[in-house]
Amino acid sequence: MWKTFKNGIFSENPTFVQLIGMCPTLAVTTSLINGIGMGLSATAVLVLSNIVISLLRKFIPSKVRIACYIAVIATFVTMIDLLLQAYIPSLSDSLGLFIPLIVVNCIIFARAEAFASKNGVLKSAADGLGMGLGFTLALSVISAVREILGAGTILGYSVGISTPATVMILPPGGFLTLGLILGIINIIKEKKGGKKS
Repeated sequence: MWKTFKNGIFSENPTFVQLIGMCPTLAVTTSLINGIGMGLSATAVLVLSNIVISLLRKFIPSKVRIACYIAVIATFVTMIDLLLQAYIPSLSDSLGLFIPLIVVNCIIFARAEAFASKNGVLKSAADGLGMGLGFTLALSVISAVREILGAGTILGYSVGISTPATVMILPPGGFLTLGLILGIINIIKEKKGGKKS
């Protein structure tokens, strides 16, 4: 189970390795609080939906499995959305439509189809938690870079940048940040690969 959990954070990270779930990755990462909020919301949905789909995997007919997955995922997304609206309305307003869109997030569908439908409950929960935390980590890193460079703040506190590059909190800044981080990750992987040879 530890290996399953760890895969989602490192070797199979949905954002930095698999490059899935790009819509929220680029859209909501304008501030660290948004990145953390979206990541933890997706993590909760991943863990809960993986558990339920794993429990029901032997009872769901293969012809209607996608519809069943949508129903399960939509239930948990609705619960998370309502909880955010009730207890953290500012975050709910900031994330807006991207919380309901978790229903069609390919990370959650991929894990339901590829993992939860084929494995036991505990392993599926570990997979959902690992993938969710890996997604949260990726969103947090991208958000932090964009907020620091684009707004000159981190979690709303000034970091002393007198003239922030506003482009970093605009859509092109999301692509630029993601590209730079992926480039750095690839350089590190190549150096590690060269040392092993």
